[in-house]
Amino acid sequence: MVAYLVRRLFGAVLVLAGVTVAVFLILHLSGDPALIMLPPEASKQDVINFDHEYGFDRPVLIQFGDFAAHALRGDFGTSIRHGDPAMGLALERLPATAELAFSALLLAMIVAIPAGVIAATKRETAIDYIVRGVSLVGQAAPVYWIGIMFILIFGVALGWLPISGMGGIKHLLLPMITLGAFTTAKLMRITRSGMLDVMRSDYVRTALAKGLSSLTVTVRHTLRNAILPIVTVIGLELGTLLSGAVITETIFSWPGIGRLAVQAIYDRDYPVVEAVVVLTAAIFVGLNLLVDLTYAVFDPRITYK
Repeated sequence: MVAYLVRRLFGAVLVLAGVTVAVFLILHLSGDPALIMLPPEASKQDVINFDHEYGFDRPVLIQFGDFAAHALRGDFGTSIRHGDPAMGLALERLPATAELAFSALLLAMIVAIPAGVIAATKRETAIDYIVRGVSLVGQAAPVYWIGIMFILIFGVALGWLPISGMGGIKHLLLPMITLGAFTTAKLMRITRSGMLDVMRSDYVRTALAKGLSSLTVTVRHTLRNAILPIVTVIGLELGTLLSGAVITETIFSWPGIGRLAVQAIYDRDYPVVEAVVVLTAAIFVGLNLLVDLTYAVFDPRITYK
């Protein structure tokens, strides 16, 4: 177990190092931030002074060496636009994104797992067709289209819910459903297919032949053995929701880390973009490791060497 954990942590460090190098190179190939941050009437000397102040006039290798040395200490520099520490800005926005992502995932689990189980046990019935249809639409419809439709229907036409900002549960509903739509559909499909695979097993038929009720067989024997792919999807989707809420946060003006990243990209605010990308990559890698470790909880046959 310890050796496995050490190997996974070493792999996680390599992944984060690769992400850090990639984001640095991509950003520094995207153009001079002085052209965005300075006003159009800025002189050539103003641009030179700006580049010198933030160190952009140095060779790229020296910039990377300085960046890597500070990144190891969690210091990604000062935001060009805000003038505050970049990692501090990212961490400040993280709770809002976490609230939205966990809410969307909780909604997906509450809706999708029971729906997938019922669809599998009621195969080729009207319920099964409805669940499959909802799953298909949920995965096919773009997130931005779902969000805009919710705004037009529930915010503009009916006036039931606010369409932007962060506040109480009313402000959370529309972005939560929008963000969780794809995950709900995907989890619904995975649950249904996993249940169908296990239901064909001999031990399930044996349990039914022994006279156990359908509910007992479904919960104790079928769902329990179909849970591993569901847990995998939940873990991966949580990482995706935390790092991929950019569109939803932009549509609903949700003050999360995704909206901060979009604004930083527009401004070519290198330190903030680097901090956001590395932070979200670390969260994603950590969640993947956590999911792998939970496998043994659901299936005692799994051991780590």
